Amino acid sequence: MPERRDEIMEVVMTLIMHGGDARSSAMEAIHAAKDNDYERAQKKLDGADESISQAHKVQTDLLSQEASGENVEINLLLVHAEDHLMNAMTYRDLAGEMIELYKRIN
Repeated sequence: MPERRDEIMEVVMTLIMHGGDARSSAMEAIHAAKDNDYERAQKKLDGADESISQAHKVQTDLLSQEASGENVEINLLLVHAEDHLMNAMTYRDLAGEMIELYKRIN
């Protein structure tokens, strides 16, 4: 059982890490667009997308384990990690919209 808990903690930390990276990149994209640097803004959005993609792979592996009948321990840290990722995805989507608005304004 300790091995399984270690696996879950690795998933938790990976989701939080990639979620945090994605959120930071999305915020940097907004700041770049605010400075009329749309090329940098796009690169930051691309970075956010890559981080989200990496997190999604880990998340999908966990979901596949659950779907195949393996018992996946749900704990508060895992819920927090999923919430962290969801917020990062929302930030990324909003950043894309804000960049488009900055482009229209300028």
